Amino acid sequence: LLSMLQSCQAGVTQWITGCSGLLQTAAVPGQCRRMLCSIFQRRKAGPFRLSRFCRGLIQANGATTQQNRSFHNTNKHLSAKDSVQPTEEKVGAFTRIIEAMGFTGPLKYSRWKIKVAALRMYTCCVEKTDYEEFFSRCQMPDTLNSWFLVAQLHVWMCLVRMKQEGRTGKYMCRYIVHCMWEDVEQRGKVMGINSVALKEDLKSMVENFYAALFGYDEGILSDDHVLAAALWRNLFNRNCDDPRHLELLVEYVRKQVQHLDALSGEDLLLTGEVSWRPLVESDARSILKPHSPVYNDEGL
Repeated sequence: LLSMLQSCQAGVTQWITGCSGLLQTAAVPGQCRRMLCSIFQRRKAGPFRLSRFCRGLIQANGATTQQNRSFHNTNKHLSAKDSVQPTEEKVGAFTRIIEAMGFTGPLKYSRWKIKVAALRMYTCCVEKTDYEEFFSRCQMPDTLNSWFLVAQLHVWMCLVRMKQEGRTGKYMCRYIVHCMWEDVEQRGKVMGINSVALKEDLKSMVENFYAALFGYDEGILSDDHVLAAALWRNLFNRNCDDPRHLELLVEYVRKQVQHLDALSGEDLLLTGEVSWRPLVESDARSILKPHSPVYNDEGL
């Protein structure tokens, strides 16, 4: 076979080399030998006739390997929300080195502006949420822990949205969480909780918070059953006997995440202004893109 290949012309040799990989996947060895002999007989027929023969060989080989596929191929069309996500933000070698050492590399905007926007976003989570409605409709006790569970649900939804904005959004997520723990500690001191007990409560809250992040992430990427289970474990502390409460919260989380996805990433990075849809809506309507907030950077 090697001596026959060496005797062929250079152009014909390239065609044979390209087709030999296809012939290795053929189902019947005898068919491979017949195809090879047919190629050698046509080596003097010119590149045009040989190319037509190779095209037929490719189609025949595709029909053969199509029957041996073990994976499932769907004909689902991509929608606007299911479009291909942008690639990871490209950074230089120096930025990768300093970030591997624990430092923060250059960001899209000033760190001071991002911290101000993060503080505003956390403020929207705790001030624009109707906690009394949550406590009454979901039958939750009016305690610091219940307030924290509702607040961390809204903080998680903001983290999900901001992680889509690359390295700058991830840096903003870190400061949102920092603002949350500062606020929880200050609220505990104002309520007169003992410092030792407050320290133990904060330690338990930190563990529950990161466990809730994993549960909510799994739920938002899965169906409503998984999301309802995550809400039952984390928000209700496994103390919810009415499935209507879970149904209400699942619908609330889905529509809020959809609402946050409709907001502009640039506006969120610069302003941090977030609006929340009500817990119960009498007239469900489609998500409309809100007006872009005006960012005032005077004095920053």
